Amino acid sequence: MNTRDPWRAVAAVLATAAVLAGAVAAPAIAQPPAPPTTTPFSTPDTGDCAQRTKPPAPIDASEVPAPGERAPEPLPVPSPAIGGKRMAECGVVLPDSAGSVPAEISATAWVVADLDTGEVLAAKDPHGRYRPASTIKVLLATVALRALKLDTVVTGTAADADVEGTRVGIGPGGRYTNRQLLQALVMASGNDAAHALSAQLGGDQVAVAKMNDLARSLRALDTRAATPSGLDGPGMSTSAYDLAALFREAMTEPRFAEFIRTEQIDFPGFPPDPRIPGDPDHPGFVIGNDNHLLYNYEGALGGKTGFTDDARQTFVAGAERGGRRLVVTLLKADVLPLRPWEQAARLLDYGFAVQRGAGVGALPDASAAPSSGGPTLAAPPAGAPGDRDMPRTGSDARDRARIFFIAAGVFVVLALLVAARSVNRRRR
Repeated sequence: MNTRDPWRAVAAVLATAAVLAGAVAAPAIAQPPAPPTTTPFSTPDTGDCAQRTKPPAPIDASEVPAPGERAPEPLPVPSPAIGGKRMAECGVVLPDSAGSVPAEISATAWVVADLDTGEVLAAKDPHGRYRPASTIKVLLATVALRALKLDTVVTGTAADADVEGTRVGIGPGGRYTNRQLLQALVMASGNDAAHALSAQLGGDQVAVAKMNDLARSLRALDTRAATPSGLDGPGMSTSAYDLAALFREAMTEPRFAEFIRTEQIDFPGFPPDPRIPGDPDHPGFVIGNDNHLLYNYEGALGGKTGFTDDARQTFVAGAERGGRRLVVTLLKADVLPLRPWEQAARLLDYGFAVQRGAGVGALPDASAAPSSGGPTLAAPPAGAPGDRDMPRTGSDARDRARIFFIAAGVFVVLALLVAARSVNRRRR
């Protein structure tokens, strides 16, 4: 042993001890498997229609009314059911000719429907009432797109920055266009963006009233927003059926269709917060779309995620295949055994396999809303009518410059030809 290197000597002693310990170790004894750490998965049973009038009881104090206020009464239950006789069923509702429902769906309620025709292809507890969480931002986005100009610049406030829940990162003194706020709303579920948009609509209460007015006009009569962002509040509810109808209506707006399928954008920063001594300047950053279906499902059109402790996982999205466009909604789901987007993918596959005309009900006619312009669904085309409200991009400027130089070049060539012809005539 090299005693001049004490660390090497220590390592040698430890290695020798390990060998000796292995030589005299007792033989291994087989152990019984450890008990499971989670409850085995089972699809929630909704056959008792427990959610016909209101969502499940809350597990926290988020729906306790403010002092001096009372919780609103549950919304009336329409009779007959909106969308057809089978939409009144509370269990799984499938076409007679369809196969069994996909396995491993933990959503308590769900709907798959055709975005273009409104045909409901399959459902589970379609009119059962649940909490929407951030999927209600679909309704806020529709209201905001119809009321606000996209190129309007607003200044972030401390109230925006301090809002509860998920925030995209608005800071006091930051400057944001409504386009950026709407992108942050639907891509990154920013509650701060919801607050900034609601402030322009007249404040949270006015924004919520506008959202509920639009829901009623669409005959989404299970839906009542209590907050613009989807944070739980007294009386908040929606249904898988209504959420499909709200998404279908939102998809008539070209900019909504564009924003929900955008993968990432640059978002502005903001100056030092005067409330924080020594606060540095906050540079801009990139925000990404949090809907994993967009990246993992062929033909995905985009959608919206949601979660609160009381609502659990919620989800709405669209996809296109073979000339058909479908919407899928999930309410009160869990992340086991599959993530919500994976459950949505299985239900979309199931819906695309259902033959046209074999559905179990229908979404309300989108033309019921006077401002919707009918049920035609939007794609995000270039040169849409709303572009006059959009700031010109660098590519727009380059296109105009290119056209100018081409026209100028043609003019110069013509002038040279005319001059050359004139010279030839004089030489003759």
